[in-house]
Amino acid sequence: MVLVKEATMKFLKSMGAYLGGIEFSAGFRWQHWIRAISIFALIATGFYIANPFITYANVSPEPTRFLQAEIREWHIIFGFAMIGAVIYKTIYFLFFKEAKYERASIKDAFDLKLALQQIGYYLLINKHPHTKGIYNPLQFWAYTLLYVMFYGIIITGLTLFAEVYHNGLGAFFYPFAKSVETFFGGLAYVRIWHHIFMWGIIIVVFIHIYMAVYNAVFGKNGGMDAIFSGMKWEKEEH
Repeated sequence: MVLVKEATMKFLKSMGAYLGGIEFSAGFRWQHWIRAISIFALIATGFYIANPFITYANVSPEPTRFLQAEIREWHIIFGFAMIGAVIYKTIYFLFFKEAKYERASIKDAFDLKLALQQIGYYLLINKHPHTKGIYNPLQFWAYTLLYVMFYGIIITGLTLFAEVYHNGLGAFFYPFAKSVETFFGGLAYVRIWHHIFMWGIIIVVFIHIYMAVYNAVFGKNGGMDAIFSGMKWEKEEH
C-alpha cells in the first residue's frame, strides 16, 4: 500500500498536482449520505402524506396498516435518521478537530471581495479565488441557510409527530410541541411552515447538486470525488 501511495504521489506531481490530504472524514461522508438519502425519502413520502394520490386495499388484521399509515411510518423513520445526521454534523462543525478547515471558512464568509471573485468564477470571468477554508463565501452562507431550514423542519416535524404519538418519544416531546404550536398559532400553521421549510430545502439541495457538478467540471480538482473518497486534488505550488 505504501508503494502504491508513493507511486500515485509521483504520478500526480508529474502532472503538476498532488493529493491534498483528507478533505472529508469518514464520519462527515457517512452523515452526508445518510442525510441525502433521508431528504429524498422525506420529500417523496411528504408529498404523499400531504396529498394521498394512491389508494389500495391492504388486507391486514392490523387496523393501522393502510397505505397512508405505512407512508407516514417511513416518513418518521427517515425523519429521525435525518435528525441524527443533522445533529452529528452540527456537533462535528462546532467541536471536532477534523472540522477546523470548515470553521476557517467563517472568516472568508465576511470577505466581500472574495465573494465577488467567487461570483466571477461562476460567471466564467476569473479563476477560482483562494480560500482559507473548505467553503467559499457563497457556499458558507448557503449551507448556513440550509441548516436554519433543517432545524426549522425538525422542530415543526417533531411538533406534528408529538401531536399524533402520545407515548414514548411523543410523550417526551409533547410539552415542547405544545409550546411550538402556541408560538406558530396552531397546528395548521405548524404544518404550513413545515412545508415552507421543505420547499426551501429542495431549492438549496438542487442548487447544491448543480454547483457540485459545476465545480467538478470546471475546477478539475476532484471536489465531487471527495464526498466519496475523502480526497481532493489540488495544484502544487512551485
